[in-house]
Amino acid sequence: MPSFASIALLTFLSLAHATIEPYDLLFDSAVEAYYRGDWMAVILNMERALRNEDTVRRVKAHCRLSCANQTDFGDPVPGLGVPIPGSGSVEDLAFFRRVLKRAACASSCETEKLGPQSLHSVSEEVELEFKKRSPYNYLQVAYFKINKLDKAAAAAHTFYLANPDHMEMKQNLEYYRMMAGVQETDFKDLEAKPHMVAFLQGKKLYSADQFSSSVEHFETAVEEYFTADQECRALCEGGYDYDGYNYMDYSADLFQAITDHYMQVLNCKQNCAVELATLPGSDNPLEDFLPSHFNYLQFSYYNSEDYQKAIECAKTYLLFHPEDEVMNQNLAYYSSMLGEDKAAAISARETVHRHVRQSLLEKELLYFGYEVFGITFVDPDSWTPAEVMPLKLREKQKAERETAARITEEIGNLMKEIENLVEEKNKESTDIAKMVREGGSVLFDDITVTMTSKNLNGSLRVVLDGVITDDECRELHRLSNAAALTGDGYRGKPSPHSPSETFQGVTVLKALKMGQEGKVSLKSAHLYFNLSEKVRKVMESYFRLETPLYFSYTHLVCRSAIEDKQEGRVDLSHPVHVDNCQLVSELNECIKEPPAYTYRDYSAILYLNDDFEGGDFIFTEMDAKTVTATVKPQCGRVVGFGAGKENPHGVTAVTTGQRCAVALWFTLDPRHNEKERIQAEDLLKMLSSPVDAEFQGDAADSSSGTDAASESVERAKSPEQTVSKVDRQAPEGSVKEQDDRKQEQEGDKAEQEKAEERKVKEGGKKTDKKTDKKAAGKADKSAAQKTGKKTGKKTDKKTDKKTDKKTEKKMDKQADKRDKAPSKKAGKKKSSADSASEARGGDTEQSTPNATESTSGSPAVHPRDNKSDSQNGKDEL
Repeated sequence: MPSFASIALLTFLSLAHATIEPYDLLFDSAVEAYYRGDWMAVILNMERALRNEDTVRRVKAHCRLSCANQTDFGDPVPGLGVPIPGSGSVEDLAFFRRVLKRAACASSCETEKLGPQSLHSVSEEVELEFKKRSPYNYLQVAYFKINKLDKAAAAAHTFYLANPDHMEMKQNLEYYRMMAGVQETDFKDLEAKPHMVAFLQGKKLYSADQFSSSVEHFETAVEEYFTADQECRALCEGGYDYDGYNYMDYSADLFQAITDHYMQVLNCKQNCAVELATLPGSDNPLEDFLPSHFNYLQFSYYNSEDYQKAIECAKTYLLFHPEDEVMNQNLAYYSSMLGEDKAAAISARETVHRHVRQSLLEKELLYFGYEVFGITFVDPDSWTPAEVMPLKLREKQKAERETAARITEEIGNLMKEIENLVEEKNKESTDIAKMVREGGSVLFDDITVTMTSKNLNGSLRVVLDGVITDDECRELHRLSNAAALTGDGYRGKPSPHSPSETFQGVTVLKALKMGQEGKVSLKSAHLYFNLSEKVRKVMESYFRLETPLYFSYTHLVCRSAIEDKQEGRVDLSHPVHVDNCQLVSELNECIKEPPAYTYRDYSAILYLNDDFEGGDFIFTEMDAKTVTATVKPQCGRVVGFGAGKENPHGVTAVTTGQRCAVALWFTLDPRHNEKERIQAEDLLKMLSSPVDAEFQGDAADSSSGTDAASESVERAKSPEQTVSKVDRQAPEGSVKEQDDRKQEQEGDKAEQEKAEERKVKEGGKKTDKKTDKKAAGKADKSAAQKTGKKTGKKTDKKTDKKTDKKTEKKMDKQADKRDKAPSKKAGKKKSSADSASEARGGDTEQSTPNATESTSGSPAVHPRDNKSDSQNGKDEL
């Protein structure tokens, strides 16, 4: 049955177009239209460019393959039989006659379908643009501009797969996912290769133990692979690449020129195995790609009890790896189940057998060219037998590998020495940074120092009160009960520290994502972010650190007493421990090495309530028994301390009620800056418009005195920024920023109109107070900064109040719009916050090829099911 690609090509050829417009000219026209802002022209020309590029490739492959079949070199010539070059001058002429006919066939075929060959000769620059999928970058902006969000999402996704480091496109994709009307199915790869799609789907079903269903996909993948391989090989038969030097300086006789060109063609054909095995955006191909199809198939057929097919696929796999011990044992097991005589009559697949023979012969020729002419060849396959490579070349490469290994080892040793020196230097810097004088400013008037290191009988210790207000405590307490997950950070264990208490927690990123989805108040999640930043600044200032503190981990946690498990209780709510080393209390030692979080330098706990019994914070000696200081939790209180062995600490049992706090860990090493924190800042940047940032900044100034989100928001360039055509620069500016600017301009215009109306209505009113004038001046200055216009209008408190209400109303509308965005992805795929949390304290499983354990009634080594488990460590809070 013909493949979909073949049907599509035949459909096109049936239209018998005489010429096709060059796709490089269409690409240039689309880029020019982009910088004019002519979005429909961008779409029209860029889509045609993509179609024509695909058509040119397919037609060239079709012509070369069909002409190869029509001008078979094995056909006899009247009076000569099958001409063998070198047998004589007449035989040579007969052979080259076939060559000329084949060239004429391909040339006339391409000219008939595409027009003159020079018409579709494009520069390396344009080829690179299409290889990088740059057209889809332009298309996603154009589709967004005309509100075709499904097509914009597909184009953005297609581009991002090939350019996974493109941060702006990543932000665009996150924005599209929040927009109403965009479905998860819209995020599709428009350049997906059929063989790779089928293979990955087969692996997915295989990992889910759906073996019967996976077979169909693996078989489709094999069929599509050979179709794609045939096309790739045909396209290698193009013009000679002079490899950087001027073709006019190239001088070679007939057979040397033939050799150079043919070696180049064979090298290209061998590299098709790499091209077909590489995922978009990846630098390395999937290992042992083609053989792995038959590895998966043999075990899938075995689980489907189709022993004939299992034997066929096992024998096919052994064409690549004849010495594979496990596969030979599998084959023996399948043969015993089916019967030795029936099994012996089953052969490996002929298509694969022919492919292997052809590939090995190509390798032999390439190695010969390497050895004799010095034409470099790097074998892309791991299954090539050693004897294919000439002995002298093997010995030469062995010596080169040994030399490279020795040099690598020496470089590795040198790098290790450098790392040790750097680590010692960093340690010295850290030690110097820790040699600080306590008692620095607490930055805010409402904060008071209640207890110092002297009062707490230790060093690097402090208790601060009034860090946050009662209202803020209540809001974070509500957030903890609405958003916190049981056992968060501890693999979902409800009682990780004590069987007499339950534990729940939520990170900053999780809280913000839940706010984004409308599950909790976004305002509360934002407050959580801002208040944790406030604590960081206070800690940095009080301990007079000369180097900045970075977040290592932030966790809003609650411990709740289990009523029926308090009788006779003697344990702690949280056992005594040290934050950056493993405490061995029996030896009065603390071992600073993994799995301890050795990079943590300071810790702080912000308490939210005191309506519970027990739950006191305690400092102890290294024996974990001798209590040196006790701190009773209360709303707005922070206990801060150094995270080293000088401060062992724990929490006494919570016997009634619920104890909630924000636990924060800090590091002086920017390399260990909390990844979730960075993601949370990016999310806030994405959610915040200029109006949002200003409003939130004012609110934060009146409550906590800080707004970390405003510091992290930076505006990117607009995609409309003019760039010369010659530069071929990719579109700039995320689509969300453009949308935000549009909303801001519309909002400013509406505010101006309403201000004019209020002025007319309030006509004769006077404003004598200086405070009113100051307020009016600030409002005018803010409006002038936003719109670029000067204004000298006065306003009164009433007008300011209405403007604030209007801004707040607009904020609510934007939040509602975001909350209504589709959240299918969260339901189908773990969020980055979940993944990060599990990395700290969860178990994960992933299927990878491997051998399984034997079971009774099965061979000594059971057929490979390619599965293994991996676990991550536990996070001690």
